[in-house]
Amino acid sequence: MAAVRELLRGVVGAAGVRTSRGRRRVLVLAGRKPGSGAGGAPGGGPGGAAPPGGGRPPGGRAGGGGARARRGGRARGAPPQPVALALAVRAGDFAGLARYGLFGGLDHQGYLRRAEEQLTALYRQGLEVHLRVLEADDFEDYCEAFGLDPRMPTARVAYAGDPELAGEPFVYAGERLAELLPVLMDDHRARVRMSVACLALLDAVGDDPDGQRRMAAVMRYVTSVYLALAEGAGEGCHLLTLRCHGPEDGEELTSAVDVCVEDGQLYPAGRDAEAFCVTLAAGVASGGEGALLLHGDPSTGSRADPPPGDAADPPTGGPAGPPTGDAGVRPPVRGWALADGRLRPMTAHEVFDELADDAARRLPFPPGVDPRPGFPLPGFPGPRGGGGPLG
Repeated sequence: MAAVRELLRGVVGAAGVRTSRGRRRVLVLAGRKPGSGAGGAPGGGPGGAAPPGGGRPPGGRAGGGGARARRGGRARGAPPQPVALALAVRAGDFAGLARYGLFGGLDHQGYLRRAEEQLTALYRQGLEVHLRVLEADDFEDYCEAFGLDPRMPTARVAYAGDPELAGEPFVYAGERLAELLPVLMDDHRARVRMSVACLALLDAVGDDPDGQRRMAAVMRYVTSVYLALAEGAGEGCHLLTLRCHGPEDGEELTSAVDVCVEDGQLYPAGRDAEAFCVTLAAGVASGGEGALLLHGDPSTGSRADPPPGDAADPPTGGPAGPPTGDAGVRPPVRGWALADGRLRPMTAHEVFDELADDAARRLPFPPGVDPRPGFPLPGFPGPRGGGGPLG
């Protein structure tokens, strides 16, 4: 996990793409703002016990501004270590862990109120707080693996500051819990997807020095693909969805990320972008199969005649339905098939079929879309000339 994190940091931090206007767009998947701590800073709550919490910045963005600079409350000298907290967001996790006596007899709502008071106090002291979701099953597995007593505060401190936690920390920025918890849960789900994809990627490339080299090559490749997708998407906020699995009964991996471009600038997408790139890397490295769809911003969709070529005769009828949206705008959807670890553009008919397959899997079918062929993406440089990077 640490190796993947470092590759994300190094490979993507240096990546850029020029727009047609000559501007340089830089995607930072795991960039830090000044003052943010490492991904697993140890720490506990007031009095040495870890209240609920621990993991990365609000809004799912990588890095955090750090409360020290915001409040001006830090003492001179060396900056204090970040405080890592694990927060039992879900009532089910709270109930599962209450039997260990972790919450002092509080109910879930009372626990969350106390957690908010503690977070506010730490923030006002100028301390940087890293939050993480406290998940009952995961916490119990963690304690068993490391021989920790889940009843002891030290177990929660260790869990909150686990250095193997996927990605950069989620930094508390003084929000009320009502607005913070949904964002923290989204961040948690992206972490889980990224952790699963990391394991699949490491299984595919191996853990030896050659495997590290292969993993670096794959990460450079998927970063170039991500940037090319953003370049081709153009202005607006678009949605990328990905599903893939390995060739031999591999577990299906899924990921999604919003790609937002405004005035030629690509905005960082935080944890979701990290999870997307690692998931695609796992599919590429394992020689997997799947599909990648780019759902265009509805506000920039097609209004008049379809484009020439394959998209000039798009599928009609079926689940696509009539045009919808502002003045009959039809949001474009482009697609790429992943086969044997290679990405190739789909035809408009294949995109339509993929959307229909998604609907069969009980995913919502976007109404009134305009299926279009995918545009060319970078090929992996190597003996297979644009094919899979491990061939």
